[in-house]
Amino acid sequence: MDIYVAPVPVEEILALRELHRTEMNCQIVHDSLHERGFTHSYSIEVEGETAGYGTVVGFGDEPKETVDEFFLLPEHRTAALHLFRDFVTASGATRIQAQTNDSLLALMLYDCAADIEREKILFADALTTSLDVPGASFARVTEGDHGRMFRHRDEGVGAWMVESAGEIVATGGILFHYNPPYGDIYMEVAEPHRRRGFGGYLVQELKRTCYEMDQVPAARCDASNTASRATLQRAGMLPCASILTGVIKDIETKPIGAFKASSQ
Repeated sequence: MDIYVAPVPVEEILALRELHRTEMNCQIVHDSLHERGFTHSYSIEVEGETAGYGTVVGFGDEPKETVDEFFLLPEHRTAALHLFRDFVTASGATRIQAQTNDSLLALMLYDCAADIEREKILFADALTTSLDVPGASFARVTEGDHGRMFRHRDEGVGAWMVESAGEIVATGGILFHYNPPYGDIYMEVAEPHRRRGFGGYLVQELKRTCYEMDQVPAARCDASNTASRATLQRAGMLPCASILTGVIKDIETKPIGAFKASSQ
């Protein structure tokens, strides 16, 4: 079969990306990278017909050489490994990062990468909780609250807060630069008030707020952050996937702009 892989503007793969989003039916953590200019897109054709696309990502001045998306129309998935290798050769990719709930790209990572590491754990809402911390209240952060805000080390000051005994003990927010309708919950608890239930209560209330906005709550944390994982699970958010990265092996990766391969 004749295979042709070539760089294209992201606009040319938008219809395929929408099919990919629909099929994934979950939060896609790196969804916004395309519109922010961090990716290069490639079309994949078989026998002159559109078969799918792939993208590679790089931040700032970094070379764009990490495979971030790879999607094929169902009728071409029996040749996925062959098409992926041709895409890698055309794009000059040297690494792969994949959500494990993206079954096609995850399979390519397992087949074609070495030194695989887990970077993030992704969470989906699974349980409605009734957490309560006596004396604690959930409210929006106002302009006047910033003067009495605790020092944040890990996250920015969110739009919502938990207050206890007249003191702000935690803040959090919801990010909406992911694929709709998913909102990514983040939070930070002031160090003297950790392990007292404030974090779980805050996540619970942020979930409720997200649903009131007709959005779907999601979350993520570093794979090594056991405290955040425990907090999210306490609030009814359970692990649904991981983000894995790996170094591409056994594939010659020479960026040549466009790549044409023929196999019998």
